[in-house]
Amino acid sequence: MKIPSFLRSFPLTALLSPLSGLVLCVLLIVVFAQNPAAALASFFTGNFTSAYYFGTMLNTATFLMTAGAGAALAIKSGNMNLGGEGQVYAGGFVTALVLGSNWAQGTGTPALAFVTALLAALVAGACLALIAAVLKETRGAEVLLTSFLASAAVLPLIDGLLLSLMKNNPESQHLIALPYIAERFRLPQLLAPSPFNASFFAACALCLLLWLFLRATTAGRHLLIWGKAPLFARAAGYSSVAASFGSLAVSGALHALTGFFAVTGTYYTCHKDFYVNMGWNALSAALIVSSHPLLLLPSSLVLAWLYTAAGRVGLTQGFAFDIAGIVQGVILFAVAIPFSFEKLTEHRQRAATGHRQSDATDGSAHKEAT
Repeated sequence: MKIPSFLRSFPLTALLSPLSGLVLCVLLIVVFAQNPAAALASFFTGNFTSAYYFGTMLNTATFLMTAGAGAALAIKSGNMNLGGEGQVYAGGFVTALVLGSNWAQGTGTPALAFVTALLAALVAGACLALIAAVLKETRGAEVLLTSFLASAAVLPLIDGLLLSLMKNNPESQHLIALPYIAERFRLPQLLAPSPFNASFFAACALCLLLWLFLRATTAGRHLLIWGKAPLFARAAGYSSVAASFGSLAVSGALHALTGFFAVTGTYYTCHKDFYVNMGWNALSAALIVSSHPLLLLPSSLVLAWLYTAAGRVGLTQGFAFDIAGIVQGVILFAVAIPFSFEKLTEHRQRAATGHRQSDATDGSAHKEAT
């Protein structure tokens, strides 16, 4: 039986990241759980014995796949988008703002308000990511840094807007949030009482469409070349502006779509810090599989199972610390180490190539002068 090419190229080192999180989680359960044997049994099987936790796991995978697709596209084009959390937050905020407005509440066509909120969220995420693209093309700034800084700037801004707007929200009580969206704008639950909804299938379709785009279209292949061999792409005349602006705009829009799904399908409002870890966890899911869109599906499911199981055990066993947060941090750290070495090697190779080209140019100029 012939093994698909994308599986043959799958790096085995990527398995170390979720495995490190799994081993750490087991160790923490053994050391700190009140009943380690029962806690371990619940950790491995609990998600599949409860409709609520199984649906929650699939819903978490939805966020990882959607935002992970945005992170994967940016990485494939040679742009590391670290502003995912701000883009998710912006998408959710705009969604709740539009669907909670008087216009949406009074319109007789809920579909129009729903689509308007979706488009507004996508535009918000795309515009936030395009800040990094503009700075890259005009000032030569690193996308990795500028995307992170833009996100870090927008997070407290949205927090401030929520604080100022919550005065008009009688339902908020002690929750810093916008008013809950109306029932007709909410995605119906498919596995009650969990928040699992149709956005899961939309996220799966997005991963498939992204794979087809990169594999079967000229624009997709150009993006891949920019990510693998930027010097060759520039020499071949491929547009750097189109690659940077296009990939980052779509990446930001997909992260904002994650916020849209979170508001319309899970929380039904935009509350403070709902975005926490969504962007970083999605980046982990993408990096684990070298940003392959199809492999993003199983990696998201595995991480969703691990995070949901860890959170459930920490809650039921009375842990004094956030075990799920620790596991998420360890996985991201384990993913970042090989990726950092890979980028450092690529940077050194590009620098060496540039020096050789400079030396060759100087030698030719010397010969001509002689």
